[in-house]
Amino acid sequence: MTPVGWIALWAALFVLSHLVVSSAAVRPRLMAALGEQAYRGIYSLAAFGTLGPLIYEFARNKHAGPMLWFIRQDDRVRWLVWLLMLLAFIFFVASLINPNPASMGAPKGSGHATGILKITRHPGFVAFALFGLAHILMNGWLGDIIFFGMFPVLGILGGIHQDQRKLGELGETYRQLMAETSIIPFGAIVAGRQTFTLGDVPWIGIAGGAAVTIMIVALHPIIFGGHPLG
Repeated sequence: MTPVGWIALWAALFVLSHLVVSSAAVRPRLMAALGEQAYRGIYSLAAFGTLGPLIYEFARNKHAGPMLWFIRQDDRVRWLVWLLMLLAFIFFVASLINPNPASMGAPKGSGHATGILKITRHPGFVAFALFGLAHILMNGWLGDIIFFGMFPVLGILGGIHQDQRKLGELGETYRQLMAETSIIPFGAIVAGRQTFTLGDVPWIGIAGGAAVTIMIVALHPIIFGGHPLG
């Protein structure tokens, strides 16, 4: 199999393992048979068991396959990528501070959104999607597109999948949250289903995201190669 084929295989297995193991058909049966802690162990094992080989194959075969575009030298693209990455880290840090009630281990919540959840009820998944989109713009090789394209796919499908599963588990509480919020950032606010005030601004998430961005820019050449600043 070609390097692109291996990257595609492990990327598909990584996404599918997340969706299948946590699906409404499989998750309740595993939890009933094994218990919550054992289920979490299996979920983590499936994730790392596919993510590890995926990272290994990509690390060995960066820029594999034909180049479909090369726009990384365009300053406008670079500014867009920097913005997307800053937003990705802000959403990610904010998701740790104020997680979606459907997230593993998160409190169930009251059904009413606060903070970052008013912008999107799945800030963690949005962070993954933005991360992938930013890197796809900078890496137009087929193998890279498949690897980084996995993140938006997981972000979009993961959010939809989690909503469907949690509706059955949390019932009306989660239905209320879905009615007040959106997966797409600012979607519910624009539609008039949600209000956003100065008190809802995730200041800690913004500060933490900015700090992580600075750290990654400094460490990127050492850990991943290449320099985000060109």
